[in-house]
Amino acid sequence: MRAKSPNPPTRIRTKVDRDCDRQEEALRQGGNELRAQNERFVAAVETMSHGLAMFDADERMIICNRYYLQIFRLDPDVIKPGVFFLDILRHSVDIGVASQSAEELYAYRQEFIGSCRPATYEEVLADGRVITITHRPTAEGGWVSVYEDVTEKRRVEQALIEQIRRFDAALGNMSQGLLMFDADARLIVRNDRFLDIYRFGPELVTIGQTYAEILGRLSALGIYPGLDAEREARIIGAAMEAGRTYSVQRELSDGRTIAVSHRPVASGGWVSTFEDVTERRQAETRILHMAHHDGLTDLSNRVVFRERLEQAAAAVQRDNYPFAVLSVDLDRFKSVNDTLGHPAGDALLKSVAERLRGCLRASTDAAARLGGDEFAILQPGISTPQDAGTLAARLIETIGRPHELDGRQVTVGVSIGIAVAPMDGDNPDQLLKNADLALYRAKREGRNTYRFFEAEMDATVRSRRELEIDLRGALLRGEFELHYQPIQDLGSGRINGCEALLRWCCPKRGLVSPADFIPVAEEANLIGPIGQWVLDHACTVAAGWPDRKRIAVNVSAVQFQNGLLSQNVLSAIASSGLSPDRLILEITETSLLGESELVAHTLMQLRSMGVRIALDDFGTGYSSLSYLKRFPFDTLKIDRSFVRDLDDVDTAAIVRAIVGLAGRLGISVTAEGVETAAQRSKLKRLGCNEAQGFLIGAPMPEAELFQDRRRRRSWLKALPK
Repeated sequence: MRAKSPNPPTRIRTKVDRDCDRQEEALRQGGNELRAQNERFVAAVETMSHGLAMFDADERMIICNRYYLQIFRLDPDVIKPGVFFLDILRHSVDIGVASQSAEELYAYRQEFIGSCRPATYEEVLADGRVITITHRPTAEGGWVSVYEDVTEKRRVEQALIEQIRRFDAALGNMSQGLLMFDADARLIVRNDRFLDIYRFGPELVTIGQTYAEILGRLSALGIYPGLDAEREARIIGAAMEAGRTYSVQRELSDGRTIAVSHRPVASGGWVSTFEDVTERRQAETRILHMAHHDGLTDLSNRVVFRERLEQAAAAVQRDNYPFAVLSVDLDRFKSVNDTLGHPAGDALLKSVAERLRGCLRASTDAAARLGGDEFAILQPGISTPQDAGTLAARLIETIGRPHELDGRQVTVGVSIGIAVAPMDGDNPDQLLKNADLALYRAKREGRNTYRFFEAEMDATVRSRRELEIDLRGALLRGEFELHYQPIQDLGSGRINGCEALLRWCCPKRGLVSPADFIPVAEEANLIGPIGQWVLDHACTVAAGWPDRKRIAVNVSAVQFQNGLLSQNVLSAIASSGLSPDRLILEITETSLLGESELVAHTLMQLRSMGVRIALDDFGTGYSSLSYLKRFPFDTLKIDRSFVRDLDDVDTAAIVRAIVGLAGRLGISVTAEGVETAAQRSKLKRLGCNEAQGFLIGAPMPEAELFQDRRRRRSWLKALPK
């Protein structure tokens, strides 16, 4: 009898069950991987320094991060995946965040979202916060929005300079390339901005690549020349494992500079951001160069020259390493300006500077333009004083050759004074003073020659003492008066106020230039009472001006030294009744040297009183960028030499850089020496706030300010812009 076989349907069911189990296991594993991928994606989104929200083609939210909810103060129990975009806007209106109706916001944003192109713009919320919003469409018909609260950033950013707005809108909106890597250093998130920066197609950087592979591709394509990709990847990996941010600036083969920052994330891996900072660095380089060089001749300025002089003085004291200081001044340069005009004078100064530079040893000697037609030379390592005499003779011969200026040949002489260290002094001030005394002797003895300093050259000192005697009685005799030069707002054309300019009408000497008597007043400790008279008189006069016009008063560096400037200003304001915010104190860099802590404290006291502070002669080589960070300025005054040369491309770029830098720091800009309508128009286009010069009005006595009807109206109505 045959054995009974198993029931065939039972065997079939057993096999099917096993297959189902395997399929369920596969689905379970796939689901786990999907969840892991989702967790990594969520981690990437949550570690971003921006708010992010993603919507599908039906305008339903797919995902958002916490920063998005925080920016708009949205309720996470209300705003979650699946909610409609319009409902989110309505919720923001209900809680008082939005400054418009939901429908208006929806229509406005749809203009950008519906364009199917990436778009970035700023939105001001009801509480005044400023949010940068970037929309990027997705392939499925939805979009991804990135949000950043830039309110605080707009307030505190001081290092960023003018190219933030002018050169690269993306920098202004913090638009960066982004890569995100998992714990295995494999790419899991990449945005399009990264491709834009490196000019890649999307096929060259794909999900799953390691950072070493991406660096290798950059190196192979010649974008990162000479980069050891594996070594760089190991360095970054070690920094990420240690939880440290790793930042570096990369020079590309095309000359661009990319700032790269790698930041670890809590879930493992890291986020890398990439920013093209080429134009920022170029602008910083230009402004740094401007801070150390004369804008017209490109020679070193007074600040740099003094630093070199201090170094040489230290060397002579330490190593008995002698050097010479040559004070160089052009003979009758004023006649060139008067007969041929300022452009010809500037061209002559450039030509002189070039020839002066050609007479020096590039590796050791230093030359500077100190101002006007005044130059200085440092000649270290001389064997005998006659080495300096030989250089002076060569300068006189070289500079004295005819200069070709716009088809004309112009000849100019040069006088030179020489002081030799250590026998003529061992500190910068003494050497410069003695070189100047020798220069005055050369001028008196026929010009176009040089003279060494001699001890008996104190005749000049005696002359200054005579001037000091006359100056001491000038205040008591009422010989001082103030002239007022109008300052115009370039936006409205209105006169904002005037600068008070001191004049000395000496019965014996006639009209004495402030350039002659102010230094004497400072040395003789007369600047205190003279400065107080200027403050008192200017404030009293301005208090009676209409429409809250402001008055600008120049303050000497010496007035800071006794620590009483704030008290003196307060006294002038109190006695005159002038509102403090109508008073502007103009200072130069000289005031900021030396006792910088005292100066900073005084300026802060003045600011707390409401008084405005202006930095005068910015751009002439007397001003340093570091002062803009350390001291509280309200206004920068661009020197007239830049205004005269506005048609020059480089000069215009420098002015644009100054205006942009000041704008980012919240500082207004006033241009001095505006003489033509074309200059005023160009300054307005460059973003300059105010203008001062003969086009607006010449300095005039108080009695002439309102002597005719037109001038009275100009205080209250806009002048032609």
